[in-house]
Amino acid sequence: MILIALGSNLSGAWGSPLATLEHAVMELAKTPGTRVLRQSRYYETEGVGPGRPGVFVNSVISIEAHCGPDTLLCRLKGLERRAGPRSARRWGPRTLDLDILDYRRRILGWPVKGRLNDTVIRNTLVLPHPLLHERLFVLVPLMDAAPEWRHPVLHRTAGELWSRMRHERKGRVINEV
Repeated sequence: MILIALGSNLSGAWGSPLATLEHAVMELAKTPGTRVLRQSRYYETEGVGPGRPGVFVNSVISIEAHCGPDTLLCRLKGLERRAGPRSARRWGPRTLDLDILDYRRRILGWPVKGRLNDTVIRNTLVLPHPLLHERLFVLVPLMDAAPEWRHPVLHRTAGELWSRMRHERKGRVINEV
């Protein structure tokens, strides 16, 4: 199973943030060798990061794909470009953001101690996603899409990770769309 996080807070070529996420899922579903297995509900969430990133729409899908993680990442980045603009600012507004959360439980780029520095995160494909366990806007939809999933490094379910962070304000779920 492969898990992908979807997020948007700007309208673009495919419409509103919600319409953009729906279109992205449809595009992935019709990609040869790719099958969408399950999808979470859509959630409005608070943005995370410096400045005021605004309200996002987020979801998580589980897929099966007949390609490697690097090829999949290239396909996702191509979809992002087709969807519309992205802020030049890190964690800024974006029309579409697609992240590989987990690729068949593969561990790639995680140091032995389980901590990552900013350089590793920016320049290398790290699996599972290096920040997923710190993001409420990922954990809540992840509980929908893959309730039995366990973090390959931290060995906790999305629900267990969420329960440790549920009182955080940043990235919190505002409501279901």
